[in-house]
Amino acid sequence: MDGDCDTIEDLCMQRFGKKKPHRACLVLARGGSKGIPLKNIKPLAGTPLVGWVLRAAIDSEVFDSVWVSTDHDEIAAVSREFGAQVHRRSPEVSRDASTSLETIQEFIREHPEVDIFGNVQATAPCVHPFHLRKAMKAMTEDGFDSLFAVVRRHAFRWKEVKEGEVTEPLNLNPAKRPRRQDWDGELIENGSFYFSTKDLVQKGLLQGGRVGYLEMAAEYSVDIDIDIDWPIAEQRVLRFGYFGKEKRQAPCLMVVSAEGALTEAQVHLSPTGEEFRSFNVHDINGMRQLASRGVEVRIISEDESEVHRQLAAKIGCKLEEGCMDKLAVVDSWRKDLGLDWLQVAYIGSDASDSECIKKAGVNGCPMDAQHPAKNYSRFVSKRRGGQGAIREFCQHVEITIEKANNENKPRPE
Repeated sequence: MDGDCDTIEDLCMQRFGKKKPHRACLVLARGGSKGIPLKNIKPLAGTPLVGWVLRAAIDSEVFDSVWVSTDHDEIAAVSREFGAQVHRRSPEVSRDASTSLETIQEFIREHPEVDIFGNVQATAPCVHPFHLRKAMKAMTEDGFDSLFAVVRRHAFRWKEVKEGEVTEPLNLNPAKRPRRQDWDGELIENGSFYFSTKDLVQKGLLQGGRVGYLEMAAEYSVDIDIDIDWPIAEQRVLRFGYFGKEKRQAPCLMVVSAEGALTEAQVHLSPTGEEFRSFNVHDINGMRQLASRGVEVRIISEDESEVHRQLAAKIGCKLEEGCMDKLAVVDSWRKDLGLDWLQVAYIGSDASDSECIKKAGVNGCPMDAQHPAKNYSRFVSKRRGGQGAIREFCQHVEITIEKANNENKPRPE
C-alpha cells in the first residue's frame, strides 16, 4: 500500500510539481437563467437545485475546496448554507453569451492554487459522491488530463436534410437493423460533470490531452434545462437522488398537522355561527393507504374541531386536539412507539410545526405553508393544504420506505 501511495505521489509531483495537488469543485450558478428564472435555487423535491450537487460534492470528500461561481446574492446565500465557498464572478462572464470555459478561466486566474477541478453541473441533481470519487481517482491515479460523464443511449441517428431531400442513416444499416439487446448503443455526454487540469483550461480547453470518461447509469443521468423537465426530475430525484450521509430509515409514524395541511386555512361560518372546513378525499385515501402498509398515522391539531374528529374517525387514527406544544406531543408518541426521530414523518404548514419538521427524518409542507415551516421542509408539495398536499406527501413517504428497504442492497458503482 505504501508503495502505491509513493507511486501516486510521484506521479502528482511530476504532473503538478507537488505531491498533493489542490482539487477544487466548481459549480456554475448564474442568476440570469432565461428558461427557468433563478433555476439554480428553485426547490426540487424540497431542496434547492444547487443543494443536491453541493451535498454530493462535499460528502464525496475528494475536494480540498467546494465553490459556487455566481453573480446573484440569493444563490450565494443558499450555497453558503450548504457549505460551499462563493466565487463572485465578474459582469464580463455573467452575460447570456458567456461560456463555461470563460467563467472557469476567471476562477482559475483568481485561484492559482487549484491544480485539478471538477465542474459539477447544478442541473444534475442525481450525481452521487461515488461518481465524483471515481472521477477524481481517474484524474489523479490514472493520469487523465480531462474526464467527463457519459450515459449509454440506444438511439438510431439520421442525417438532417432540407425538406424534400433524401436522408441517410448515421449509425446503422437499415438492412441489418439490430435489436436493442444485440447493440451496445453509444456513449453520449450527459452533462453531469467535467473534470480537467488547470493547465488544460489555461490553454483554452475543457476536454483534451489524455481524455477519459465515466459512464453513469441512465437513472442518474438527469439534466434539467427547461421547465418541462422539472416534474420528471422531481420523480427521478426522489428515487435516485443523494440525500446525504445519514442512513435512511423507513418511517413507522406519520404525523399530519391538521390546520393548513389536512384542511384548508380558510374557515367558513354559517349565519348561525356554525363552522365549516373542507378537505380532500385523495388526502384521506393516501393516509389510509399508508396505514395499510403498517405506518402509524396520527393527526395533531391546535384547535378543537368536529371536522377533525370526523376525519380521524374516517381514517381510523388517533387525534390530539388543543395542542399548543406539538413537539412535546410528537416526541411522546415517538417514545411510546420506541422510534427514533429518523423513523418519523411529519407534514405541517404553520410556524408552530417548524420544530417537528426539523426533527423528523422525513418532513414536508404544502406549497402555501408559512416560511418557517417551508424553510425546514425537504419536501414541498406542488399543492396547497387541503387540496391534495397530504396525498403527495404520502406518496413521498412510500418512496422513502421503498428506498430504505432497498438500502442494504449493493449499489452498482
